Amino acid sequence: MRALDPFAVIADATGRGRRGERVGTYVALGDSFSAGRGTEPGERWTDRLAAALRAHHPELAYHNLAVDGATSGDVLDQVGPALQLEPDLVTVICGANDVIWSVRPDLDSYGERLAEIFDRLRGGLPRVAIVTATSPERWRFMDLRPRTRARIVAGIERLNEVTRRVAGSRSVPVVDVVGHPGLAEPDNFLEDGLHPSPTGHERAAIEFARALHDHFGIESDVEEEDER
Repeated sequence: MRALDPFAVIADATGRGRRGERVGTYVALGDSFSAGRGTEPGERWTDRLAAALRAHHPELAYHNLAVDGATSGDVLDQVGPALQLEPDLVTVICGANDVIWSVRPDLDSYGERLAEIFDRLRGGLPRVAIVTATSPERWRFMDLRPRTRARIVAGIERLNEVTRRVAGSRSVPVVDVVGHPGLAEPDNFLEDGLHPSPTGHERAAIEFARALHDHFGIESDVEEEDER
């Protein structure tokens, strides 16, 4: 019998974080993509999304627990603090560093950790809205040696397969960035060719806002800002 998660027990006892209510708290979990490496405060997609959500949920509390360089194991460690914040909405982005920093990434273990992240969140907050995303499979603007590029591309392709499978089995919507036209535009990236620029973060916020609207009926003003 699996031991009860103490953070989940505390969160469940409060009776908060139920989908269908107004979004009171948004928590971002993840790595450098959510932490906003190389961008100023307010420019990260998570910051932009939170600001847009406040147009419809003015009392929204927003917490970004993402850490630059985090692996899926590190993101799993972010779940306990997230549960203590009793969020109504959580974005979970991880896995790319599991591939980039390992010659032989263990993607079965990644899948187990991602499943545990989702299960712990839902265990404490059964109606919490969770959204995740795939990772880009091609980086046109990164200077990589051919063997390194081939290794990373193959690893990210398998990573995305696992992400889709685990998320699908738990009805967690996936923002699928693979093949997105923005990946071919240099203005969406910083000089390292890997991390998004402020423009890239703005486009990411739009995609996540659309996912929240389509899957949960959560309203924001991101789309309206993009259309003006």
